[in-house]
Amino acid sequence: MDSDPTPNRRSSLFLILLSVAALIPVGDLVSAERTLRFAWLSDTHVGDQTGELDLRLAVQDILRQASLDFVLLSGDITEFGSNDQLRTAKRILDSLTIPYYIIPGNHDTKWSESGGTLFSQLWGSERFCMKKGDCWFIGLHQGPRMRMGDGHLGPEDLRWLDSTFSAIPDTMARLFVVTHYPVDSSISNWQQLLNRLRRHNTLAVLCGHGHANKVLDFYGLPGVMGRSSLRRGKAAGGYTIVSVQADTAYFQERRTDGTEEAPWCKLSLKGARGQPQPALPEPDYSTNKRYPQVRESWKFATGYTIGSKPFFDDGRIVVGDASGTVYCLSASDGSLIWRKATGGPIYSSPDGAGGRVVVGSTDGCIYCMNISSGDLLWKYQTTAPVVACPAISGSTVFIGSSDHRFRAISLDDGSLRWEYPEIRGFVECKPLITAGVVVFGAWDGSMYALDSTSGVLRWRWDGGTPGVLYSPAACWPVASHGKVLFVAPDRATTALGAEDGTAKWRSARFQVRETIGASEDNSRIYLRLLRDSLVAISGSVDSLQTIWMSHIGFGYDINSAMVVEKGGMVYYGTKNGLVMAVRAVTGELLWEHRVSTDLVNTVCPTEDGGVVVADVNGVVTLLRVPE
Repeated sequence: MDSDPTPNRRSSLFLILLSVAALIPVGDLVSAERTLRFAWLSDTHVGDQTGELDLRLAVQDILRQASLDFVLLSGDITEFGSNDQLRTAKRILDSLTIPYYIIPGNHDTKWSESGGTLFSQLWGSERFCMKKGDCWFIGLHQGPRMRMGDGHLGPEDLRWLDSTFSAIPDTMARLFVVTHYPVDSSISNWQQLLNRLRRHNTLAVLCGHGHANKVLDFYGLPGVMGRSSLRRGKAAGGYTIVSVQADTAYFQERRTDGTEEAPWCKLSLKGARGQPQPALPEPDYSTNKRYPQVRESWKFATGYTIGSKPFFDDGRIVVGDASGTVYCLSASDGSLIWRKATGGPIYSSPDGAGGRVVVGSTDGCIYCMNISSGDLLWKYQTTAPVVACPAISGSTVFIGSSDHRFRAISLDDGSLRWEYPEIRGFVECKPLITAGVVVFGAWDGSMYALDSTSGVLRWRWDGGTPGVLYSPAACWPVASHGKVLFVAPDRATTALGAEDGTAKWRSARFQVRETIGASEDNSRIYLRLLRDSLVAISGSVDSLQTIWMSHIGFGYDINSAMVVEKGGMVYYGTKNGLVMAVRAVTGELLWEHRVSTDLVNTVCPTEDGGVVVADVNGVVTLLRVPE
């Protein structure tokens, strides 16, 4: 239902589905001769302290107005994207008696226990296209999905936008485009979106994310940012009333107590098409000229977002994407060996052993396939989407799930060996198996250690930081000299005793987030700082002891990809498409290469010196550096 609009009532949904299919506005009572008037809400953050109440009050205030034609919502509907928060928002919004049209924001997709799938199930789509009067309104999301980074339009989203534009018969149709992020560098591939909008009669982009009323300029294309509905310490929350006339749109703030301000923005609707427009800056690939020894051996485009680390074994590369497909590629030339469809998008990083590869899917199943043929060997059904990554040790697959359970499953036949059912949040990370325990974080603020044989809880750590957004849940913990080390969005690094969870040390000296790694011999622990630097610390002492700090200049980076060492090299991929390699012993930058402008997932070095890179644009690249 990608191309379907999403009004709130079933009858309206049916009529508009028909209208979009035929491109004839059905049931549209708004004539081009009168003012089009609608309410615009953004950043409602249901689950925040006052988010639910403020949304309820906004809906009640909208119901008191007879002059509104519809409602727009431009993302960050919830605080955490949890199933409960999304369902609560849906119940509140469904009390509206006029249609509403909605897209998700980063808070709805980054921390999604369903991998973003519940939003579409509740509202029919993550996108909309509808006509009101003589204006078209097109809305689409920019993620990011399950990975901390910039906003991004996946290849599937851009295809939908292209098909939507091509289906509108009038090339001079008046268009409003609704996004969550501003169309600027806060979206990694913003130029691709803006170039498309320029080819049409786009009157304005309506965006949220900044929680404030602002008039914006996207290289000659008008933009308007709307306020959050949250009260934020004020007596009442509020939203925006938009009045569209023949050649002007008026934006005014209305508070939920009924107070309506004078218009704060008067926007000309004459359109930017045909007017002189400044050239857009080109993506900067100059670093590739500085390191010409780095070669892209091949590329393979899946056509859908990839949000996981590839797996490499014996000349084969396995990766999953948002279409729900698992691909096996030849490492030698990138050719497709086999593909296997699952029932939902994949954000789980595969793991393998003994000629088998295991991956989780948001369809709620864990799949085990023969890595040579792709034949399904077994499938384990859980009770919720699986966005967690498996880790295989011996003949056991260890994996968490969004049903708040952690399981040990037989690699041989998929039978359950044990499960731990008392996790308070969902699991997305790859667990660590060390010292007889399996260790993983969850989106409940905790780090868990279970006995790897029985599944009995050995210890649980809680950092005491309020709010689940600071959980050590996206980080893949590492081990060194009897310790478990991890980082979290609270900017701190923590070292605990692996066997009993005793605190060895905890430090906020280095500003970190979710990215960590360990050397192959576990003597060094690697931290990616939030700005410009990689740090190596000692794993052998019970204190924070720096071995080296390398200022490699990647800028501000919040990517949740891990740091990986292989063959004396340390690799990291940034949120804007850079892959960097430093010498493991000294931290010296040896090379960097930009594969795209988009977030790079945890890279996968091969046994023969190659580096497999998968970015969220759905492209797998093999990098090689000749010796």
